[in-house]
Amino acid sequence: MRLRSLLFVPGDRPERFAKAAASGADALILDLEDSVAATAKAAAREAVAAHLREPRGAVRLFVRVNPLDTALCAEDIAALHGLAPDTIVLPKAEGAPSVRELAQRLAAAGIDAPILPIATETPAAIFALGSYAAAGVALAGITWGAEDLPAAIGAATSREDDGRYTPPYEMARSLTLFAAHAAGVAAIDTVYPAFRDLDGLAAYARRAARDGFTGMMAIHPTQVAAINAAFTPSAEQVEAAQRIVAAFAAAPDAGALQVDGRMVDAPHLKQARRLLDRAEPAR
Repeated sequence: MRLRSLLFVPGDRPERFAKAAASGADALILDLEDSVAATAKAAAREAVAAHLREPRGAVRLFVRVNPLDTALCAEDIAALHGLAPDTIVLPKAEGAPSVRELAQRLAAAGIDAPILPIATETPAAIFALGSYAAAGVALAGITWGAEDLPAAIGAATSREDDGRYTPPYEMARSLTLFAAHAAGVAAIDTVYPAFRDLDGLAAYARRAARDGFTGMMAIHPTQVAAINAAFTPSAEQVEAAQRIVAAFAAAPDAGALQVDGRMVDAPHLKQARRLLDRAEPAR
C-alpha cells in the first residue's frame, strides 16, 4: 500500500468528498473528530457511512474516529458496523494497549480494518511509542500531531517564528519516525497547516522524505500534488538505485562495490531497495 498523501475531509461535508477524491491523494481521511462540531457528529457519521456504501474508486477511504475514552468513539464504531473502511485512524493513541483495544472493538462490530494511530497527542503517548512494534495488531502506519500535545501541556506553540519545530516537538516527530520503522509500517508525517504556503509545504515535504518519512497528511486538496511529488522518487533516483541493485546482483559475494564513482556497501543496497519499493505504482 503506497501512502504518500492522506487528505483530511470533514465527515459532515459530503459535498467535498468527490473533490477530495479527485485531488490525487492516495487516501482520504473522512474525519469524525476535530473538524466536526459536536452538534454535527451524528450527521457526519451518517454521511461517512453512506459514502462507504457507495462504489469505491482508486483512492483509499480512511475514517478518523473520536478518542477511545469518549462515548463518541463507541457511537462512531456503531455507525460503521459491518462497513469496510480501508483504515481506522485513532487520535490520542497511547501505544499498543490503545490499538489493541480499538482492534477488539472493531472486530466486535464486524469491521476488518488496520489502524493508523496518531501517536503523540498526549504526554503519556510519547513514552509508549516504542510499544507499537509488539502490538500484535495490523497497523497501516504511525503518524503524529503537533497541535494537541502543546495544548495538553500548556505550551504556547510547537513552532519557532520561522516555522521550525521547537525541540520538544522535533523530538516527538523523530520518535514517531523511528517507532514506525521499528514496527515495519509507514512513517507518516503530520500536516503542514499553512495551506496557502505551497513553497513552504514543498520544502517541508522534501525534508520529511529525506529524513525517512514515507508520506504525509494534508488538510487541503491543493497540498496533495506537492506532497506526492516529494514522496515519489525521481527518475534519476530510481535509475541510480537500479544500478546499485544490479551491481550487487552481478557480484553477490562482494561486500563493497564501486558504483557511479563511489563506494557502496550493504546499507546502500538496502536504501536502494527501499527506494525502488517506494517507486512502485500504487496497488
